[in-house]
Amino acid sequence: MARNTVSRSLHDVGLAAWFGGTLANAVSLNAAASEAGSDKATGAVANAGWDRWTPVNAAAIGAHLIGSVGQLGANKDRVAQQQGVGAMSAAKTVLTAAALGVTAYSRVLGKIVSQAGATPSKRGTKPSKRARADIAAAQTRLDQLQWVIPAITGTLVVISSYAGEQQRPGEVLRGTTEKSSTV
Repeated sequence: MARNTVSRSLHDVGLAAWFGGTLANAVSLNAAASEAGSDKATGAVANAGWDRWTPVNAAAIGAHLIGSVGQLGANKDRVAQQQGVGAMSAAKTVLTAAALGVTAYSRVLGKIVSQAGATPSKRGTKPSKRARADIAAAQTRLDQLQWVIPAITGTLVVISSYAGEQQRPGEVLRGTTEKSSTV
Protein backbone atom coordinates (compact mmCIF):
# COMPACT_ATOMS: atom_id res chain seq x y z
CA MET A 1 0.00 0.00 0.00
CA ALA A 2 1.50 3.34 -1.09
CA ARG A 3 1.74 6.37 1.17
CA ASN A 4 -0.29 9.41 0.24
CA THR A 5 1.47 11.99 2.39
CA VAL A 6 1.44 14.75 -0.21
CA SER A 7 -2.23 14.48 -1.13
CA ARG A 8 -3.27 14.00 2.51
CA SER A 9 -1.22 17.05 3.52
CA LEU A 10 -2.69 19.19 0.75
CA HIS A 11 -6.18 18.05 1.75
CA ASP A 12 -5.69 18.67 5.46
CA VAL A 13 -3.61 21.87 5.41
CA GLY A 14 -5.81 23.42 2.73
CA LEU A 15 -8.97 22.63 4.67
CA ALA A 16 -7.42 23.82 7.94
CA ALA A 17 -6.50 27.18 6.40
CA TRP A 18 -9.91 27.57 4.72
CA PHE A 19 -11.70 26.82 8.00
CA GLY A 20 -9.35 28.65 10.34
CA GLY A 21 -8.88 31.75 8.21
CA THR A 22 -12.55 32.37 7.63
CA LEU A 23 -13.33 31.72 11.29
CA ALA A 24 -10.56 34.05 12.46
CA ASN A 25 -11.68 36.80 10.12
CA ALA A 26 -15.32 36.45 11.21
CA VAL A 27 -14.39 36.42 14.89
CA SER A 28 -11.64 39.00 14.95
CA LEU A 29 -11.07 41.03 11.77
CA ASN A 30 -14.63 42.25 11.38
CA ALA A 31 -14.92 43.14 15.06
CA ALA A 32 -11.43 44.66 15.28
CA ALA A 33 -12.11 46.86 12.27
CA SER A 34 -14.68 48.73 14.35
CA GLU A 35 -11.80 50.08 16.44
CA ALA A 36 -10.31 51.92 13.46
CA GLY A 37 -11.60 55.26 14.73
CA SER A 38 -14.41 56.13 12.32
CA ASP A 39 -17.12 54.39 10.33
CA LYS A 40 -15.24 55.14 7.11
CA ALA A 41 -11.94 53.79 8.48
CA THR A 42 -13.76 50.69 9.76
CA GLY A 43 -14.91 49.87 6.23
CA ALA A 44 -11.45 50.47 4.81
CA VAL A 45 -9.74 48.23 7.38
CA ALA A 46 -12.24 45.39 6.92
CA ASN A 47 -11.92 45.59 3.13
CA ALA A 48 -8.12 45.59 3.29
CA GLY A 49 -8.08 42.56 5.59
CA TRP A 50 -10.50 40.48 3.53
CA ASP A 51 -8.79 41.51 0.27
CA ARG A 52 -5.46 40.29 1.68
CA TRP A 53 -7.00 37.02 2.81
CA THR A 54 -8.61 36.24 -0.56
CA PRO A 55 -5.50 34.97 -2.44
CA VAL A 56 -4.40 32.92 0.58
CA ASN A 57 -7.88 31.45 0.86
CA ALA A 58 -7.92 30.66 -2.87
CA ALA A 59 -4.58 28.84 -2.53
CA ALA A 60 -5.86 26.93 0.51
CA ILE A 61 -9.01 25.89 -1.33
CA GLY A 62 -6.97 24.83 -4.36
CA ALA A 63 -4.65 22.77 -2.17
CA HIS A 64 -7.61 21.15 -0.45
CA LEU A 65 -9.27 20.26 -3.76
CA ILE A 66 -6.07 18.82 -5.25
CA GLY A 67 -5.52 16.82 -2.06
CA SER A 68 -9.13 15.64 -2.07
CA VAL A 69 -8.85 14.31 -5.61
CA GLY A 70 -5.59 12.58 -4.66
CA GLN A 71 -7.17 11.02 -1.58
CA LEU A 72 -10.19 9.84 -3.52
CA GLY A 73 -7.95 8.25 -6.15
CA ALA A 74 -5.80 6.58 -3.52
CA ASN A 75 -8.84 5.21 -1.71
CA LYS A 76 -11.06 4.28 -4.67
CA ASP A 77 -11.02 0.60 -3.73
CA ARG A 78 -12.10 1.36 -0.16
CA VAL A 79 -14.85 3.65 -1.48
CA ALA A 80 -16.19 0.77 -3.57
CA GLN A 81 -15.57 -2.10 -1.16
CA GLN A 82 -15.91 -0.79 2.42
CA GLN A 83 -19.33 -0.21 3.96
CA GLY A 84 -19.88 3.49 4.74
CA VAL A 85 -16.90 4.92 2.87
CA GLY A 86 -18.91 5.74 -0.25
CA ALA A 87 -21.56 7.56 1.79
CA MET A 88 -18.90 9.47 3.71
CA SER A 89 -17.19 10.45 0.43
CA ALA A 90 -20.50 11.59 -1.05
CA ALA A 91 -21.25 13.68 2.05
CA LYS A 92 -17.80 15.29 1.87
CA THR A 93 -18.30 16.05 -1.82
CA VAL A 94 -21.70 17.69 -1.25
CA LEU A 95 -20.40 19.74 1.68
CA THR A 96 -17.29 20.78 -0.26
CA ALA A 97 -19.48 21.96 -3.13
CA ALA A 98 -21.66 23.89 -0.68
CA ALA A 99 -18.60 25.50 0.94
CA LEU A 100 -17.25 26.43 -2.49
CA GLY A 101 -20.58 27.98 -3.46
CA VAL A 102 -20.92 30.00 -0.28
CA THR A 103 -17.27 31.08 -0.49
CA ALA A 104 -17.68 32.21 -4.11
CA TYR A 105 -20.90 34.09 -3.34
CA SER A 106 -19.28 35.72 -0.31
CA ARG A 107 -16.38 36.85 -2.48
CA VAL A 108 -18.79 38.40 -4.99
CA LEU A 109 -20.45 40.30 -2.14
CA GLY A 110 -17.04 41.21 -0.71
CA LYS A 111 -15.97 42.66 -4.05
CA ILE A 112 -19.11 44.82 -4.13
CA VAL A 113 -18.22 46.19 -0.70
CA SER A 114 -14.50 46.52 -1.43
CA GLN A 115 -14.95 48.26 -4.79
CA ALA A 116 -17.08 50.90 -3.08
CA GLY A 117 -13.96 52.01 -1.19
CA ALA A 118 -14.03 53.11 2.43
CA THR A 119 -17.73 52.40 2.91
CA PRO A 120 -19.01 53.63 6.27
CA SER A 121 -19.41 50.61 8.51
CA LYS A 122 -20.01 49.97 12.22
CA ARG A 123 -17.84 46.84 11.97
CA GLY A 124 -16.67 44.77 9.01
CA THR A 125 -20.07 43.40 8.12
CA LYS A 126 -22.41 45.80 9.93
CA PRO A 127 -23.33 48.69 7.65
CA SER A 128 -23.54 52.24 8.89
CA LYS A 129 -26.72 54.23 8.29
CA ARG A 130 -24.62 56.33 5.91
CA ALA A 131 -23.72 53.36 3.66
CA ARG A 132 -25.28 53.17 0.21
CA ALA A 133 -28.25 50.80 0.10
CA ASP A 134 -26.60 48.28 -2.25
CA ILE A 135 -23.43 48.19 -0.15
CA ALA A 136 -25.42 47.88 3.07
CA ALA A 137 -27.37 44.95 1.57
CA ALA A 138 -24.12 43.20 0.59
CA GLN A 139 -22.69 43.77 4.08
CA THR A 140 -25.83 42.39 5.70
CA ARG A 141 -25.61 39.22 3.58
CA LEU A 142 -21.91 38.92 4.42
CA ASP A 143 -22.73 39.26 8.11
CA GLN A 144 -24.83 36.11 7.86
CA LEU A 145 -22.55 34.18 5.50
CA GLN A 146 -19.32 34.82 7.46
CA TRP A 147 -20.42 32.08 9.87
CA VAL A 148 -21.68 29.64 7.23
CA ILE A 149 -18.27 29.00 5.66
CA PRO A 150 -16.52 28.01 8.91
CA ALA A 151 -19.56 25.95 9.91
CA ILE A 152 -19.44 23.93 6.68
CA THR A 153 -15.65 23.64 6.55
CA GLY A 154 -15.60 22.75 10.26
CA THR A 155 -18.06 19.97 9.49
CA LEU A 156 -15.68 18.82 6.75
CA VAL A 157 -12.88 18.66 9.34
CA VAL A 158 -15.07 16.40 11.50
CA ILE A 159 -16.00 14.16 8.57
CA SER A 160 -12.32 13.95 7.62
CA SER A 161 -11.57 12.75 11.16
CA TYR A 162 -14.28 10.14 10.75
CA ALA A 163 -12.74 9.11 7.41
CA GLY A 164 -9.43 8.60 9.18
CA GLU A 165 -11.14 6.35 11.71
CA GLN A 166 -12.59 4.32 8.84
CA GLN A 167 -9.03 3.51 7.76
CA ARG A 168 -8.17 1.64 10.94
CA PRO A 169 -7.49 -2.02 10.07
CA GLY A 170 -10.39 -3.29 12.18
CA GLU A 171 -12.78 -0.84 10.56
CA VAL A 172 -11.60 -1.79 7.07
CA LEU A 173 -12.08 -5.49 7.84
CA ARG A 174 -15.51 -4.96 9.39
CA GLY A 175 -16.65 -2.59 6.62
CA THR A 176 -15.52 -4.78 3.75
CA THR A 177 -17.06 -7.87 5.39
CA GLU A 178 -20.38 -6.04 5.90
CA LYS A 179 -20.37 -4.69 2.34
CA SER A 180 -19.64 -8.09 0.80
CA SER A 181 -22.37 -9.76 2.86
CA THR A 182 -24.99 -7.28 1.62
CA VAL A 183 -24.08 -7.65 -2.05
